Amino acid sequence: MAITLKPGMKAPAFHGYNEKGEKINLADFKGKKLVLYFYPKDNTPTCTEEACNLRDNYHLFIKNGYSVLGISTDSMKKHQNFIKKFKLPFSLIADEDHSICDLYGVWDEKTLFGRKYMGILRTTFVINEKGKIEKVIEKVTSKTHTAQLI
Repeated sequence: MAITLKPGMKAPAFHGYNEKGEKINLADFKGKKLVLYFYPKDNTPTCTEEACNLRDNYHLFIKNGYSVLGISTDSMKKHQNFIKKFKLPFSLIADEDHSICDLYGVWDEKTLFGRKYMGILRTTFVINEKGKIEKVIEKVTSKTHTAQLI
């Protein structure tokens, strides 16, 4: 399954649970702009770089009216630790059954050192106030991800 969502399309409705066990829905962001980023795993070098870049520039997102929400297949507990360790100011959804990843087309076959496995394709969706996708970033540059978004 490849990413088939494109700018102008309606973002798929989802619900999941954040690091605090709170239910989060796409509808919670109606009337707001959302940076929805999918990343493979908490506490790995590239994912940490990406999260910290978003953290370090969080004030720019807020100033421009954006909320930020991360999604990976890690557990709520792992998300709690990741947020605490790196002082992340935004929530992370635990998509352990990868159902949200499937909806967004980011759960796909990957290859590492010649070994094939299923995992998250690092991708960011910018969703506008009306729930439409404004931007899809498939080639995320973790160290400078904010610059790709703003």
